[in-house]
Amino acid sequence: MTVSAPTLAALAEAGLEPLAVEDLARRTLEEDLAGGVDVTSVATVPADLVGTAAFVPRVSGVVAGIAVAMACVDVVGPVTWDLVRHDGPAAAGETVLQMTGPVRTLLTAERSALNLLCHLSGVATATAAWVAAVEGTGARIRDTRKTTPGLRALEKAAVVVGGGVNHRMSLSDAALVKDNHVVAAGGVTPAFEAVRRQFPGLDVEVECDTVDQVADVVAAGADLVLLDNMSLEQLRAAVEICKPKGVRTEASGGLTLDRARPVAETGVDYLSVGALTHSASVLDLGLDLR
Repeated sequence: MTVSAPTLAALAEAGLEPLAVEDLARRTLEEDLAGGVDVTSVATVPADLVGTAAFVPRVSGVVAGIAVAMACVDVVGPVTWDLVRHDGPAAAGETVLQMTGPVRTLLTAERSALNLLCHLSGVATATAAWVAAVEGTGARIRDTRKTTPGLRALEKAAVVVGGGVNHRMSLSDAALVKDNHVVAAGGVTPAFEAVRRQFPGLDVEVECDTVDQVADVVAAGADLVLLDNMSLEQLRAAVEICKPKGVRTEASGGLTLDRARPVAETGVDYLSVGALTHSASVLDLGLDLR
């Protein structure tokens, strides 16, 4: 492993698997170099020139993926980490990561590190906006499996940095009975009962389109009910059925930031927001050579 001790410590703090992150960093570098060298840096920067560079947000937001950016630099060459900030809110112009090393190394690593850092920070910043929208209601903002292939662990970690909570990481973590499972099994209740029989130790969440379906799956013993594309009136009615039984509720479908608070005020436990990962804009950060 070539990632440095400071990077390993940062990855551990972020709850990320070092070998997986190093592999991703190597693949991003290989994609950028395409078997060659950074021709511009080799031509314009003396091999022995040493400099200091800092990652700096151009706008305020929530920065996530600092440890990932560090790994992207480490796989290019060794540097000295002068300042390593924790993931979290950052103001425009605030240095979140600074290192000293060969300038060629810093410039070659720049784009790979920024691609991941800007994207993950965008996810965290978007999550924070949703969390702020429902503040005080008791509802939590939850992600989905609508993630970028290969980046799920990183994107879900960024959601947590933004104040959200994770849904299942994989299809094997928990059961989510959706409309196609219902069709295949012959109904909501038969689908739920089939999963409970075969995997008795797992939480079972069931997607419902109507309040009548909610009553059926609560009676059958569901742990969590996904309330799909329901009106505010339907959400309130579903919560009234679920809450006395200790069954958690999750609103999904058609959610927008403007609608987040009214939905949260129905009493649901979670708002399921795929847009946190599949549609988040990047947070603008740059690398400043000093």
